[in-house]
Amino acid sequence: MKVNFFATLRDIAGGKEVVFDLDHGITAQELLEAIIARFPLMKKELLNTDGRMYGHVHFFINGRDVQFTDEKFETKIMQEDTVNVFPAVGGG
Repeated sequence: MKVNFFATLRDIAGGKEVVFDLDHGITAQELLEAIIARFPLMKKELLNTDGRMYGHVHFFINGRDVQFTDEKFETKIMQEDTVNVFPAVGGG
């Protein structure tokens, strides 16, 4: 599964696109956990002290921000889906 990172997250990930070897049909939450497990420095960039994603961070699956979908982070991700993660400019 390919995940595209943007802005400051690229520095942590070591590039724009990172491939994760994960099961077909995992949830967005499971992918988020895999991202943090692989890149521990992303935790402070993505999550607040309560473990929730900052409002200025966007986690898109096929162009839809999961924070604004009915399923939120329980949204299923398939291998062919496009996943983009980026902090909004000026967020912090």
